[in-house]
Amino acid sequence: MFSSKNSLLLFKNVRFMSTSSSKTVGFIGLGNMGGHQAINLIKKGHNLVVFDMSKDNMNRLKEKGAKIANSPADVAKQADVIVTMLPASAHVKSVYCGENGIFQSVKPGTLLLDSSTIDPATAREVASIAKKHQSTMLDCPVSGGTGGAEAGTLTFMVGGSEQDFNNAKPYLECMGKNIVHCGDVGTGQVAKVCNNLVLGISMIAVSEAMNLGVKQGMDPKKLAGIFNTSSARCWTSELYNPCPGVIETSPASRGYTGGFGSALMTKDLGLAVDSAKSIGEPLLLGNSAHQLYTLLVAKGDGQKDFSVVYDFLNKNFKNSN
Repeated sequence: MFSSKNSLLLFKNVRFMSTSSSKTVGFIGLGNMGGHQAINLIKKGHNLVVFDMSKDNMNRLKEKGAKIANSPADVAKQADVIVTMLPASAHVKSVYCGENGIFQSVKPGTLLLDSSTIDPATAREVASIAKKHQSTMLDCPVSGGTGGAEAGTLTFMVGGSEQDFNNAKPYLECMGKNIVHCGDVGTGQVAKVCNNLVLGISMIAVSEAMNLGVKQGMDPKKLAGIFNTSSARCWTSELYNPCPGVIETSPASRGYTGGFGSALMTKDLGLAVDSAKSIGEPLLLGNSAHQLYTLLVAKGDGQKDFSVVYDFLNKNFKNSN
């Protein structure tokens, strides 16, 4: 016989398990970021149905227990909550509004959480269309990189009503550590664009400084150590240093593979530049950073991690002494 206390604990556990598994979560976009996010949802007990253009990406999730769908519309038929993680605004519009898209078969009441980094206007436009389909869409872009995605420690910047944010939070907490309500729909994207504007500029600054010091004889680890305990301390230097060998686990120490691609940084800086133009705001350093990353992409480094800007400076501007 169970005691009343044990019976209550058993009931609570059963209720928790049924709540976590009663709703099917769809996930579309299983790349460097989305793949880890989807796995963390599975780890937290959610039933997943997934779609990606890459069969290899889908098979990796299938091995973890996810069900594979044949299109975004197929995901929408089966899911009560859908998370999307896509490269750009055009992909978001296509996945949601296109042929075999989510809105072809989305169920009334479905919660739509877009983790892509896109322009705020597109986020608001697609959210408005979602309302016509009796579903709710929030913009939920992330920060924290592939390491944060794998560890489940991402920051989510969320745009939507407070009630919708509260409904979304339990799912976002499966993938992230810091879940921030930024305001109405679109403000999550505003926050993300501003964050990545700082990130792109700071990566160039740290790369220039590391390159300058190394070419004048400084040991790169010692120089980075000084930065990280002085006024130059920042995330880029301390946790993602662009100089090979300074941080063994960083993309720089594995040939700038993995991580956050330069093409994606170029896209995000372009979003910042366009946002500034739309309100007549000057973006002096942002424009320069966008031009430099555009050059990197043109030279063929678009798929390399955005810290490859250090390698570009190191090899293309030789010491004339």
